[in-house]
Parts: sequence; structure tokens; C-alpha cells
Amino acid sequence: MPDTPHVLLLSIPGLRREDLSRMPTLEALATSGACVPLAPDLPAVTCPVQATLTTGVSPSQHGIVANGLFDRRMQKLEMWISPDSVHKAPRIWDQLKSARPELCTAAWFALQSKHATADLVCLPAPKHNPDGTETMWCHTRPEPLYGTLRETLGDFPLHKFWGPIAGIESSRWIVQSFLEASGHRPPHFGYVYLPHLDYAAQRTGPESPQAHAACGELDLEIARLISGFSELVGSERLTVLVAGEYQIRPVSHTLFPNRILREAGLLKVTHTPDGELLDTAGSQAWALADHQVSHIYVQPGLTAEAYQQTVDHVVSLFQGRAGVGHVLAGNDLVKAELTATSPPGAESSCGDSVVVSTPDSWQSYFYWLDDAQAPRFARTVDIHRKPGYDPLELFFDRAAGGIPLDTRLVKGSHGAAVPDGAHETIFIASRPMASLRMAAGSSGLRMRDIAGLVKALFGIA
Repeated sequence: MPDTPHVLLLSIPGLRREDLSRMPTLEALATSGACVPLAPDLPAVTCPVQATLTTGVSPSQHGIVANGLFDRRMQKLEMWISPDSVHKAPRIWDQLKSARPELCTAAWFALQSKHATADLVCLPAPKHNPDGTETMWCHTRPEPLYGTLRETLGDFPLHKFWGPIAGIESSRWIVQSFLEASGHRPPHFGYVYLPHLDYAAQRTGPESPQAHAACGELDLEIARLISGFSELVGSERLTVLVAGEYQIRPVSHTLFPNRILREAGLLKVTHTPDGELLDTAGSQAWALADHQVSHIYVQPGLTAEAYQQTVDHVVSLFQGRAGVGHVLAGNDLVKAELTATSPPGAESSCGDSVVVSTPDSWQSYFYWLDDAQAPRFARTVDIHRKPGYDPLELFFDRAAGGIPLDTRLVKGSHGAAVPDGAHETIFIASRPMASLRMAAGSSGLRMRDIAGLVKALFGIA
């Protein structure tokens, strides 16, 4: 396949146009090719954005509307689950392989890609041992690949991927491992997730010296990635695409949707020796808080009249409240392409109402009213047990011996995609592309358009 191109799609959370002045590698790509505004769908948070980016369809079609997946049939919430099968639409590596079976593809640290059909796959998947300990491991395709990578590079630094000491080491390992895995048969299409800009911008704010320094640190790794991959495939055959997943905004206010619901008598808790636990089954309404967006789920089995009364009550609790930009319910959820039907069907993970923050506010999952009653997991890095995303896991309180509960520490957040474009991210192509000019038009590019751009580079309609 001498004329087959090679395409790298770099997925970078927190990337802004103004960051290019601190990222000479990306700035050079943008200068030689193209740089256009990129608008993520609501909610602009990790799993939904990556699902839209890698399927080319809206959240109502691919089904990923939060970083957690709530199963209405089972009444079960799972945070940060990893199977590729949760997507209701084929992903870009499936689409490419269907049209051109000879293409080699890679899904490198794409979230929710375990058992994906790409030829090369890698994502963290620690092994849980019978004695309660964990062994660091990654799920890879082919299966023996992680064993080979760890012999060369050591284990993936999971503690640097998320948590109080998260840093450049995780993105560096991702770059190095992708190049190692590509050495034998470089993929024609490679999706690579580089998380580094997420950390400092949330900890200290997107305009902090730490966030600006992170731009330079990541740019060096991007330079190594492009240089190393160019050596494998030839620079004349390589097109690099860069998608900012979302922009992180400065925040100075915290909204507590579960506490609001509890104070209104709609949310229930159970008391245990480990603190209060959220009782989703016994609650009339509870919230999955996710950055700047909350999905509020109403108790199932209600009559149509009781259901509407409960939803209306929930909406009234939040409308006009400090930190709330708008509240979606009914047909507004369909218009926002979060669900296909109103009310959301049994197959939908969308809340019965959705609360979206103002740009300067973020939403905490906290449901206890007294920190003395907080569950034990609140002060640990425990991404699976918390009913929502917890940016406080980026901090450590030595005096308390764990994760702090002071929400004022968080200085940056994202998720509330705003229609006026004030907080759009960017899309970069290392070469001029006629298809990009047509897709972007005068108003910029949508996240769902990128999969089509990738296919166009391979001559696939």
C-alpha cells in the first residue's frame, strides 16, 4: 500500500487557541496547515467528547452522556467503565476497517476502548488480586503487548495519570509506548489521548503559571511523538490532526445538586459505619454530578402525572439559582441531542433533567450535610464508588491524611458548552484540507465532523 496515508489524531483536553504561543510544535502544525475553532457538544466532558470524536455522531446516538453510565433497567451507576461495547455506534477504527480492511488502526488510551477492534489497543486495566491488592496492568491488543512494553518502559505510571501527583510522566509513557508498539507495523490511523493539560488547569486555573508550564511540557512530548512516527512512516505520508476536547474555564463557585435535592426531601441516604451512603433506590431524585453538568434521575415506576410533577419540582429547585446557567428537561433534552425521546427511554443514560453550570461554577457530587458524615471513600482516590466526578482527587491534605473536602481548592472546570463560542477549543491539521474548509465553514467545526475528516483522508465517503 505505497500510497496509503498515515494519520495521527491527537486528543488533547484543555487545549485553547491562546496556548499555541506556548506550544511551538503545535503552532508550527497550525501555521503549515490549518487551525479552526472546534465546538464540543454538551456535555463537554471526557467520555462523551471522546465518544463523539470517535463515532462522528451525537450523544443521543452513541449513548455516552457523562463519565458515568446509569443503567435505568438495573438502576445501577457505573463510573469510568471501560468496555468499548458501551457505545451504540461504530467507532472510527470500526468504520475504517469496514470500508478498507487492509488498514491498520490504533486506539491508544482512548477511554472506554477495552476490547476495541483496532489492531493496536492500550488502556489502563489494573489487576485486582484476591488479597485486595492491585497489580498495575494495561489491557492491550494484541494481549501480550503490555508485557513487552513494560519490559522496555516499565509499568504505566497510573498514579501520574490521575490523582494528587498526576503529571507529564503519564503522557510521556503514552507517547513512548505508542512509538514502541508502532515499530513493527505502523498504524495507518492512530488515535492517541494525551491528558496532561487537564491537571494544572483544574488545580490552579487555566491562566496559572503551572498551567502555562504544562503546555510547554506537553508540546515537547508531541514533538517526540511526531518525530518518532515520521521516522517510521515518512513525513511526506503523515498527516497530524489535533482535537482539543474542551476548554477549561476559571471557576470560583461550587454547586451541590445532591445537597439541594436532599434539603428538598427528594434524596435519601443510608447510615453506615463508613459514613453516609447515597440511597439511589430510595431517593425520589438524585444527581450524577460531572464537572459543570449534572444528570438528575427521577425515581422509576411513577405514573406519568407523578413523574412530571417530580421533574417540574426538580427544575424549580435549580432555575435561577446561583451557579446555574440553565436547566434542561422534556423536549429540551431531545433538542440538546442528549436523548432521542422525552422522557428518556429505558435504554438512555440521560437524566430526567440536566443542570448546566454558568461558566464560573462547577458541580460537586457531595450529598452529606456534615463533613463528619462523609463516606470513607470521599477522602480517597476512588473514581468508581463516587456518584460523580471529583476534581478534589487532584489534591492531597496531609493533615487529614487524604483527599480534602474543600471545594474552593478547584480553580478550573469544563462541561458547560456555551453556544456563543467564547470557550471553544481548536482543531489543527498539519496539511491544508479541502474537506476541512467545507466542514468548518465560517462558524467553525463540530466535534462530530472529525470522524468524517479522517475517513476523507483515506478516500472513504
